[in-house]
Amino acid sequence: MMLTACSVWLLLVCLVLYSRLKVAAAAPTCTNGQAGCHVLSLANLFDRVIQHSARMHGISNDLHSEFELYFLPSKNQIGRVSRNCHTSTILTPNGKENAQRMAGEELTEVILKLLVAWRDPLWHFHQSLAHNHEFSNFSSSKSLEMSDMVHELRKGVQKVIEKMKMLGILGNSLGGLGTSESLLAPDSAEWRLMKDYDLLHCFRRDSSKIQNYLKILKCRIVPEHGC
Repeated sequence: MMLTACSVWLLLVCLVLYSRLKVAAAAPTCTNGQAGCHVLSLANLFDRVIQHSARMHGISNDLHSEFELYFLPSKNQIGRVSRNCHTSTILTPNGKENAQRMAGEELTEVILKLLVAWRDPLWHFHQSLAHNHEFSNFSSSKSLEMSDMVHELRKGVQKVIEKMKMLGILGNSLGGLGTSESLLAPDSAEWRLMKDYDLLHCFRRDSSKIQNYLKILKCRIVPEHGC
């Protein structure tokens, strides 16, 4: 059957649109205007890290709930959890109002410090679960996902910082922060004393803080986008 001129024109339009979509999908995202990059706005970058932090906090809630089911019936650990978080040395604002009063650079620094402080503990937490047959594969896979998400979120926050520096919103004082700093050595006595349930309680608390601080930063810097 012969194609009409109209159908040929529609086919060409579809092919052009498809090729553009393929190019857009293949182009890497970046904060600056390098060649071949799909440039994201600061609001888009904030949306991405906030969504990522929400998923991360959701996973911590899931694991925390599973540990409650495991500990409560047999070991009754919940009543005597120490709650002595290794991140207690990081000075975080007490409550939303105090966080809103903090300078942008200070709040960004707190976010990075929390993310870096959880990098090694979460990895070792996953390793301990992977070799513990008392827990399901769900726990082990979720702990690995949680560890990976902290790493990815830190990279995302670094991209937000690069964009804010490019726009003149932040100075250069945050340049090397969050690359090698670690608050808790995995072979320290404090690490060995830190129970799995304590760790999950602390991470659930800190992941909630990170999510809230990112929302506060977004609403302060790009209030016209969903605030």
